Amino acid sequence: MNGLWQDLDAWQPQRLDALLTGDFAPRANALIHRHAGIRFDWAKTHLDPAAIDHFCALSDAMGLDGARRALLSGKMVNPSEKRAAEHSAERGVGDAESVELAALLHGRMRALIDAIEGGAFGEIRHILHIGIGGSALGPQLLVDALARHQLRYDVAVVANVDGAALDAVLRRFDPATTLVAVASKTFTTTETLMNARSALTWMEDAGVADPIGRFIALTAAPEKAMEWGIDETRILPFAPTIGGRYSLWSSIGFPAALALGWDGFAQLLAGAAAMDRHFAAAPWRENIPVLAAFADLLYSRRMGAATRAVFAYDERLRLLPPYLQQLEMESNGKGVMADGRPLIGPSAPITWGGTGTDAQHAVFQLLHQGTHLVPVEFVAVRVPEHALDGEHHAALLGNIIAQGAALMRGQDSDDPNKQYPGNRPSITILLDRLDPVHLGALIAFYEHRTFVNATLMGINPFDQFGVELGKAMARALDDGDGDFDPATEALMDAAFGSSDFDGDLG
Repeated sequence: MNGLWQDLDAWQPQRLDALLTGDFAPRANALIHRHAGIRFDWAKTHLDPAAIDHFCALSDAMGLDGARRALLSGKMVNPSEKRAAEHSAERGVGDAESVELAALLHGRMRALIDAIEGGAFGEIRHILHIGIGGSALGPQLLVDALARHQLRYDVAVVANVDGAALDAVLRRFDPATTLVAVASKTFTTTETLMNARSALTWMEDAGVADPIGRFIALTAAPEKAMEWGIDETRILPFAPTIGGRYSLWSSIGFPAALALGWDGFAQLLAGAAAMDRHFAAAPWRENIPVLAAFADLLYSRRMGAATRAVFAYDERLRLLPPYLQQLEMESNGKGVMADGRPLIGPSAPITWGGTGTDAQHAVFQLLHQGTHLVPVEFVAVRVPEHALDGEHHAALLGNIIAQGAALMRGQDSDDPNKQYPGNRPSITILLDRLDPVHLGALIAFYEHRTFVNATLMGINPFDQFGVELGKAMARALDDGDGDFDPATEALMDAAFGSSDFDGDLG
């Protein structure tokens, strides 16, 4: 493998304007692909035939085909925890027994949704979903992107242990018409259970009859939920082989299934399954998640890009960048390979981004004229959902097209302040429309892209031990038995102990 990375070091990128000179057809055929109603365009990246040849050889050397088959057939791909990663089974692609179990658990979730809609819980107008990390980011993305204009239920997702987050929701919800979903894979997550206890107290203080009866558990540890007090009939389990940041397809997606209706949730799964089948069958040069990973590694490993920027040019996808931050950085932000050896070269880049066109007036200065190389990813939708004049959407799409062209071409000027170097890469992902099918395919694409990146770097993307140390030290601090350094002790005293702060900031 070392030799293959050294071969990449020897490869010299051409300028983007040179790559786009002459007959465009061969480049378009190689780097622009459509699948599941989505157009993926890498034409404005530095990928060229030599780079693609290199990455295809790397894919073969790193056993990507075997890893892909193992992932999609329910084999062990998480060696540190000795587990499979079976999120695709939730979409009907995987080990037959796991697919059958997922279908049964989906049926259980659908039956509970039917009961809620049938009035078994009384009048329900508000859904409070409590989770953190993957147990919150995925459902929040789905609800915000797909159900914001539907009035079936008022859904709020609370993750932050900061009481201000929960308090803001409780102030506008009516406890008499609220249903609470508590999402935690282990049902031991400190922040989630603290928020859940506060929500339960809120209902008790309001005089709600049987407040615990308004709680639903979404978990891979049903026995823990029962110990907490939730009746077995209101527990929606999912398999322990479903990782948190890959779990929105399982019962963790309950609030989205409730808000969208079951048909909408089923369409989400179908869209993801279409991308699963493409990933399973397409050769490397035509495989959309694989090509995306080739571009990612080209910039992070060869061209020194420490970050990757994602801009959603659709307000409905405003939560996509934070969703991808967890998916990509928690999966591939590792300094050790799956076999325990130190990672060779940089790990996953820092994922960041925002919403267009807002971001153009905030961060695009750096992208166009700053000293950092930042690959930019634009995500847009051809058909808008709003009823305003079409000039709004035309202006939006015009901006995304112009920004990509400007980043690539740049501009010469006698005034150095107005000099644009150009040669800045961008990727454009264009959905035909934003509906459950297309969003399901898009999210599955990002999952498989993350997996391919991990495989080619030799990383296990399905554990996250890096988040555990801070949690352990927080517990030690809370218990009062931690052994902390002097600077931390001083900060603890300032935060929790005596202080001479009198509120005067003058």
